[in-house]
Amino acid sequence: MIDTISYQNVHNLFKLNGFHLNRNDLCRVAYSFIKEGEEFEKSVGDFILDWFDAKSYIEMNTSGTTGTPKLIRVDKQAMVNSAIATGDFFDLKPGDKALHCLPTKYIAGKMMFVRSFILGLDVDFVAPSSHPMLQNDSKYDFVAMVPLQAQNSLSELRNVKKMIVGGARMSSAVEKELSKLKTKVYETYGMTETITHIAAKKIGEEAFSILPNIKISQDDRNCLVIDALKISNESIVTNDLVELVGENKFVFLGRIDNVINSGGIKLIPEKIENKLSDKINSRFFVTGKQDANLGEKLVLVIEGEQQALDEAIFDGLDKYEKPKEVLYVSKFIETESGKVKRKEILSGI
Repeated sequence: MIDTISYQNVHNLFKLNGFHLNRNDLCRVAYSFIKEGEEFEKSVGDFILDWFDAKSYIEMNTSGTTGTPKLIRVDKQAMVNSAIATGDFFDLKPGDKALHCLPTKYIAGKMMFVRSFILGLDVDFVAPSSHPMLQNDSKYDFVAMVPLQAQNSLSELRNVKKMIVGGARMSSAVEKELSKLKTKVYETYGMTETITHIAAKKIGEEAFSILPNIKISQDDRNCLVIDALKISNESIVTNDLVELVGENKFVFLGRIDNVINSGGIKLIPEKIENKLSDKINSRFFVTGKQDANLGEKLVLVIEGEQQALDEAIFDGLDKYEKPKEVLYVSKFIETESGKVKRKEILSGI
């Protein structure tokens, strides 16, 4: 199936905001968005025209997940292959109703459009916002959100059958609330270089399952290496520490560049954060702060005003996992997708 669908095709069941549109219709809509649309619509118009131009690739910026942010070329046919893999994994069918509420200047927003006109989805496109389903009673088969959007849409998600959440890690509190819903909610794993997700897991599960046509391994740092032959000609080496579970699953442990070396003991912040996740109500993270004796000392950084902490919250931690200091920041610095910028926050304290 993958080899027979070209990026130049638009599925005959594709709909945008209730209207059947073919390739020429989409280009007319794109010109209208660019000329008369709101700011978020202009980036959609630019993307649609880029998609249907003579080039076989799209240029976009990486997020810096696997290194320094850079401009890369992504093959359009690879984006089609990614869309089909998503359709197979989540059992999406032509005519399924989808909601697009992500910024199109990023890969996740671009791919929601590609999935829609390649798989023949009936997509409602709305302005990206922190509460994308406000006053929307429509029923959806498939929705993609970042964690903040999911958190703000809990009461509306009763109308959604399947949802993927990506862009940043979900807090345990949000995950707990989502697990109460009938909606099938999946956390995704991926990056620009892999053309969004290459793996997903149902919330509550520990291990990610890889999508079709993906192979995984580890390098000598125990970081994930991804081989996606229909997406990238080269192996993608990440900075994500993982534990492999057979050939098709892995457990994400943490970012190698977040690892703290405290007096010769290597600590993984994400592992400690998971242990504290249901004991601290505010947003928080743990990180390493320069220390004359230890090299780095483990510190806990909490968003909000200073508060009295019960020492009992640290009872579940190992000896070396207990923070040496607790710091408070009134408001965390974060990316547009909600990722907390740990280093920038720490440098400002």
